[in-house]
Amino acid sequence: MDGLLKQGKKIVICGDVNTAHREIDLARPKENEKISGFLPEERAWIDRLMERGFIDAFRKIHSESGHYSWWDYKTKARERNIGWRIDYFFISTNLKEHLKSAFIESEVLGSDHCPIGIELDFNH
Repeated sequence: MDGLLKQGKKIVICGDVNTAHREIDLARPKENEKISGFLPEERAWIDRLMERGFIDAFRKIHSESGHYSWWDYKTKARERNIGWRIDYFFISTNLKEHLKSAFIESEVLGSDHCPIGIELDFNH
């Protein structure tokens, strides 16, 4: 990956990483400090990814809390929006100027996760 970045390649990494990166990325950070998915060592790999030249596309556009992509079925957490943002699009910094939108489609049902997406514009 480092080699591709040095060559100027544009890279998108996306998926369910099972880790909430920052406190803003889950509804109850204090209660989950010792829970897998929010452990310091799990969050550190995202820090390292970002230090290598990647951006959390959603957070580049949305700085407010309350946006989640996963909710626990057993506790009916989705109904109360007590969730975690554990699905991500990380983009290489050379895509930053092309990032038009980043979204979470929390109204789409059918899973304990919901769809997420980004829109890149190369026409400007």
